Amino acid sequence: MLNLILLEDEAVLRQELTEFLGDAGYRVTAVADLAAFHACYAPALHRIAVIDLGLPDGDGMLLVRALRAQGQSIGIVVFTARGTTRDKVNGLGGGADYYLPKSADLDELAATLSALARRLGAPTADAPPPATAWVLEVGPRRLLPPGGDAIALSQQDVTVLHVLMAEPERIVSRQQIVQSLGENFLCYDQRRLDTQISRLRRKAEQATGTTLPINTARNAGYRFYADAQVRP
Repeated sequence: MLNLILLEDEAVLRQELTEFLGDAGYRVTAVADLAAFHACYAPALHRIAVIDLGLPDGDGMLLVRALRAQGQSIGIVVFTARGTTRDKVNGLGGGADYYLPKSADLDELAATLSALARRLGAPTADAPPPATAWVLEVGPRRLLPPGGDAIALSQQDVTVLHVLMAEPERIVSRQQIVQSLGENFLCYDQRRLDTQISRLRRKAEQATGTTLPINTARNAGYRFYADAQVRP
């Protein structure tokens, strides 16, 4: 895994990005402000930094410039709400390798990080998944990871995985997942779905030590990004 440090002050987004980047194959150190970045950043460990600019204890661009002034070889992606052309020009001129607005799709962020990793000569995080598929057995209510032991599932687990694994690599909307659960999307608490996905990830990790290949498409839904089969 490639080590990455994420600087994002907004708690919900920080958690979402941490999960997304972890699912994409990065080992993430997530921090909320400049002080925490300086306390946690290890030049010998972290190869890439994803840095927000509007922070509670200063401007992220000052950090970018400082890292470059110190001669740090770390790859830097600015990921910020400041999205004007002038902001982008200033960011790239200040030392960022890439500059993305937060309106960008997370898949674009993942592709940008992979491109940066290649430039740095580091292993990319988007290597193809193993040829052996993940198998969902609906009747027995279990998930078979490649080369691993079966993972027992609840009926709700099966329902969520079924809708995701039926069309691997496609982003499945939150509305589609919620409706598959027999719930009214307009009345459904979205945090319940996030909790469900987190619980599935944790169950797979605890049972097999294997990362469940589901990633988050910000404000859109979820995607099962490995080969998959669904059996009765």
